[in-house]
Amino acid sequence: MTTGFTVIRDTTPAADIPKGAVVAMGNFDGVHLGHRAVISAALNMGHAHGKPAFAVTFEPHPRSFFSPNSPQFRLTDETNKLRLLAATGLAGAVVMTFDKGRAGTSAQDFIHHDLIGRLGISGIAVGYDFHFGKGRVGSPSLLVSEAPRLGIEVDVQAHVDIAERPVSSSAIRMALAEGQIDDATAMLGGPWFATGEVIHGEKRGRDLGYPTANIRLDKNCALKHGIYAVRVGRGTERLNGVASYGRRPTFDNGAPLLEVFLFDFKGDLYGSVLDVAFIAFIRDELKFDGIEALIRQMDDDSVRARAALAAAPDAYPKLGVID
Repeated sequence: MTTGFTVIRDTTPAADIPKGAVVAMGNFDGVHLGHRAVISAALNMGHAHGKPAFAVTFEPHPRSFFSPNSPQFRLTDETNKLRLLAATGLAGAVVMTFDKGRAGTSAQDFIHHDLIGRLGISGIAVGYDFHFGKGRVGSPSLLVSEAPRLGIEVDVQAHVDIAERPVSSSAIRMALAEGQIDDATAMLGGPWFATGEVIHGEKRGRDLGYPTANIRLDKNCALKHGIYAVRVGRGTERLNGVASYGRRPTFDNGAPLLEVFLFDFKGDLYGSVLDVAFIAFIRDELKFDGIEALIRQMDDDSVRARAALAAAPDAYPKLGVID
C-alpha cells in the first residue's frame, strides 16, 4: 500500500533522496506535543516554500548507545515512532543509524556532510534543547549562526507546557511509571500504546471466566503494574477491554506480562499483533487470598473499565502506514 510516507536510511542511494526538503530533527521518542510543535514548524516552512517536510531521527536511541547497560524505557520503538510520524502530514522520515561513527562525528561535519551534502536540506526545525554531534556540541544556536552562510532557514521551537509543566519524554515516562495515564495522554496528545504479538499463557483467565490475550512488553517497560482500561487495535478493528500489567502476585509473581481481556469478543488471537492503547488507570496490582475474591474484583474492574472507555469513545492514537 502506497501512502506517500517515505523512509530514508543510511543505505538509501543518494539519487533516491529528494533534495531541498525541510526537516524536523529530533529523537522523537513518543512523538509528544513538544515534538509535534517542531514537526508543525517544519510543515509550515515546507508549505511556505513548496518543499516536502521530513523528520530526521536516530536509531537506536543515542542514550541506549552511550549507556548500553542502563535500562531505557522507550515510549515508542522504531516502528511505532514511524507510524506516529506518518500520521502527522510529513512526507517521510530519515532514520540515521546512531553508531560509533555517528557518535564521533563533529557537529560541523554532521551539518555539512549529512544535512547539507547528503540530504540537501533547505530548512530545519528543532526544539530549544536539542543537541547533536560529538560531545553534544551542536545546538540550535549553532544552526542559527550557520544558517546565513549555508543558505538555509532555521526554526527553533520553545518548550510546550501543560499546567505550567514542560512536556518531555522523560516526564511522560515518569507519568506512566506512576500510573498517571491522564497526564501521559495530555502530554502525548493521545493515549500511550504498546504493540506485541499474542502468546500462549497459563490459561488461568479462561478458567476464571476472563480469557486474556497475553503480550510480553519490552523488558525495559516501566509502566506501573496495575489494571487499565484499554482500547485495542487489530488492523483497522477497534476493541475495548480491561488489562492487567504485572507479575500476577496471586499466582506466580513471575515476569511482567500484559494480559488483555476483550469485552464482547470471541475468537482466537494467538499470533495476532495487537496495538494496546492505555485509556485509564483503574487500580494497583493486588494479591488476593482466594479465587472468589479475585473474580469479584475482576468483575468490578470490568465495570469501571467500561465506564472509562464510554467516557472516551474516540481515544486512540493516530497512526499512519509505513511503506
